[in-house]
Order: sequence, then structure tokens, then C-alpha cells
Amino acid sequence: MTVKTEYPNQTMVNYFSLEGLMYTAEHPALFFLLFLLIYSITMAGNLLILITVGSDPHLRSPMYHFLGHLSFLDACLSTVTVPKVMAGLLTLDGKVISFEGCAVQLYCFHFLASTECFLYTVMAYDRYLAICQPLQHPVTMNRQMCAGLAGITWAIGAVHSAIHTSLTFCLLYCGPHHIAYFFCDIPPVLKLACADTTINEIVILTNIGIVVTGCLILIVISYVFIVAAVLRIRTAEGRQRAFSTCTAHLTVVLLYYMPPVCIYLQPGSSGAGGGAPAVFCTMVTPMLNPFIYTLRNKEVKRALKRLLCQGSQESAASIPAP
Repeated sequence: MTVKTEYPNQTMVNYFSLEGLMYTAEHPALFFLLFLLIYSITMAGNLLILITVGSDPHLRSPMYHFLGHLSFLDACLSTVTVPKVMAGLLTLDGKVISFEGCAVQLYCFHFLASTECFLYTVMAYDRYLAICQPLQHPVTMNRQMCAGLAGITWAIGAVHSAIHTSLTFCLLYCGPHHIAYFFCDIPPVLKLACADTTINEIVILTNIGIVVTGCLILIVISYVFIVAAVLRIRTAEGRQRAFSTCTAHLTVVLLYYMPPVCIYLQPGSSGAGGGAPAVFCTMVTPMLNPFIYTLRNKEVKRALKRLLCQGSQESAASIPAP
């Protein structure tokens, strides 16, 4: 990669060194086991949700179609960051990431995170149709519409991430290579640029701010109509059933939207000491989402029981008789 620069005596860096998370260097083995446990639970939980939604004929509604996409996104989002953090706890070489690898990690993180943001908005729209317009819901949210909406979220996420990645890595990085963070994200990487980053910072605040705020406003509007419709239901059982289909989605939305506000809309939050919101976004939330949707959804729990019972019966049938 060749970049024309005002710094003729300086060469472009070809690698970065990730600082990692604060306090983890004091007990690397302990934190390695902790992150390994979190990552294992995340992958197992989201994989189980994917298998359950994909194999159970009772889970064919749009809500579970989008839940499958969410589980896949959570598994990939955790994979983008957690293994590299674990590698950095084992060896010093594990903290090193190439220039190209840093760009790929940044792109994948923002691609998956922004896609998830748009997906939550689509899921809120689906809940709005299911509760406020139940007769039109099966017609409007048919299989083609669900696939189209999911595809649009992935496409917009890809474009959104490409814009930020290209703006970030078109700058010259000619000297410092120490990233004061545990993965390649826009704010800590921009601090190492040998160029004016004002435009990049403005784009971050406007683009990410507009995306996050816009999606959140649409979700809030959807739930204003949902709450109004639920309160018009006469029976307490009907209201409880309607609310139960929304509480899981509301919970994961709150868990998702808090970290970006702390990371991108507050200055000075990208250092190693400010990594807690990103840890929550990349490790904790992807791990909790399968439990939230499982514990708050009776249909998913019944489907999991059927899947596990079927698996145990197949295992018993494969054992040869004495």
C-alpha cells in the first residue's frame, strides 16, 4: 500500500501492538480461562439457538427467523475480538496484529455491530405488526419479505462499515504502533495517525450517531404503538402474553445500545481503562442473548426440550443391545 505523505523521512507501519485489557496482565492465566469460558458459552448458546430455530418446524415465524440471524451475528461478533484477546494473554506475539489484519478486524467488527443494530430495528417492526396489526402480519411479513429485510440489514451494515474502514485506513500511520485498546477500533486507531483526523471524528459522531439514534427512535416509536395496543387488550392473560413476546427484545436492545454511547459519543473513552463498554458489547451481550431469549420465551424452551430429547433418543438408539 503506497501513500503520498508530507513525512518523507517516515515509513508506514506494517503492524500494530494491542495493549489489551486493564488488569489482565497481572493474572493472564486466570483471565484466559475466564474469556475461554465466556467464549465457549457464547458459541454453544448461539449455535444451539441456530440449530433449534433451523430444525424445529414450530419456529417458522418471522421473529425466530430474525433470531437466527441475531445468534449468528453474536457468534461472529465475539469471534472477531475474543480469540485475539486470549492470544495476547498467552504470548507477547499474540498482541501483535498486522496492518491488514487490523483493517479486517475493524471492518468485521463494525460490519457485524451495525448489522445487528439494523436487525434490532427490523425485529421491533415485526413485533409492531404482530401485535398492532395481527391480521396483516402473516401477509406483510411473508418468507420473501423476511429474507429481503434480513438481506438489507446485512447489505447496509457492509456499506456502513466499508465507509468507516476506508476513511480510517486511508490515513498515514508512520510512527506509533501501540494501540491502547484490546482490539482495532476507530477511536484508538485514529490516535496513531500522522494526519489530521478532524474529518474522521466528525464522520464518527454524525454517521454512527445518526445510525444509532435513528434506529433507537424507530424502536421506541414501535413500542409506543405496541404498549398502546397491549393496554387495550381486556384480559390480563392476553396482555401478559403480548408483553412476553417483547420483553426479550427490549432487554437485548438495552444491552446493545448502552456500550456504543459510552464508546463513540463520549470523548476519551477509547483507552485501555475505557474498554469496559466494549467488553460488554463484544463478550457479555453475545453470551447473554441466547439465555434471555430462551428464559423469556416458552416456545423456544419447548423447542429446545424437543431437540435435546430427540438427541438423547438417537444416542440411546445407537447403543448396541447387549
